[in-house]
Amino acid sequence: MKKLLLIVALLVSQFCFGQKRFENEIKAFEKSDSLSMPAPKQILLVGSSSFRLWTTYKEDLAGYSVINRGFGGSVMSDANEYFERIVSKYQPKYILVYEGDNDIASGKSPETVLEDFKIFVGKVKKQTPKATVAYIAIRPSIARVKIVEQQRKANQLIEAYCKSEKKLHFIDIQKHFYLPNGELMQDIFVADKLHLNQKGYQIWTAAIRKYLVKHVK
Repeated sequence: MKKLLLIVALLVSQFCFGQKRFENEIKAFEKSDSLSMPAPKQILLVGSSSFRLWTTYKEDLAGYSVINRGFGGSVMSDANEYFERIVSKYQPKYILVYEGDNDIASGKSPETVLEDFKIFVGKVKKQTPKATVAYIAIRPSIARVKIVEQQRKANQLIEAYCKSEKKLHFIDIQKHFYLPNGELMQDIFVADKLHLNQKGYQIWTAAIRKYLVKHVK
C-alpha cells in the first residue's frame, strides 16, 4: 500500500511539474509588465525558443512596435495554457505564432498540432477578436532532419486552415532555409544544430519583414 501511495505521489508531482514548467518565465514577463505595461495594438511574438533566443528582434524589426513573448521549449498547447497571461492581456493587433517544432519532435502528430493551433485561434477570436494571426511555418534543422516530412505535413495542414479562415495568415519560411539544389543549409545553426545563428536569423527576419510590409498598416 505504501509503495502504491508513493507511486501515486510521484505521478502527481510529475504532472504538476509538467504543468508549471514555464511558470518562472511567465512570471518574469508579468514582473516586467508590472514595471512597464506594453501599449495595446502592437505586434506580439508568441512561441518557443526560436522567438526566445531572437535577441536582436527589435533591431531586425525596426520600424514596428513588437512585444516578444517567446518562452522555453514550448509547444502549441503551452501557448494555449498561458494565453490569458501572455497574449490577450496585451490586446495585440497582430499575433505571430511560432509553435509546432517541439510538438513534432516530442512525438505529436501533424494533426494534433493543427488541432492545438485551432484552439489558439478560437481563443484569439473570443478574447482579441480584432487581432490578425500569422503562423510562421515550422522550420527545418539539422538536429531534426528525420522529422522533416512530419514538419512539412503540419505546415501543409495549417496553411490550408489559414487559407480557409479570415484574419489568418501563413508565413512560409521553411523553403528559405534550403539551397537551390534542395539541400538544407549547413551554416545557419549554432552548435546544437537546432537553433539559428546570426545568418539563420537574417533569413528568418527577411521572411517575416516581407510579411509585415505587405500586411501591417
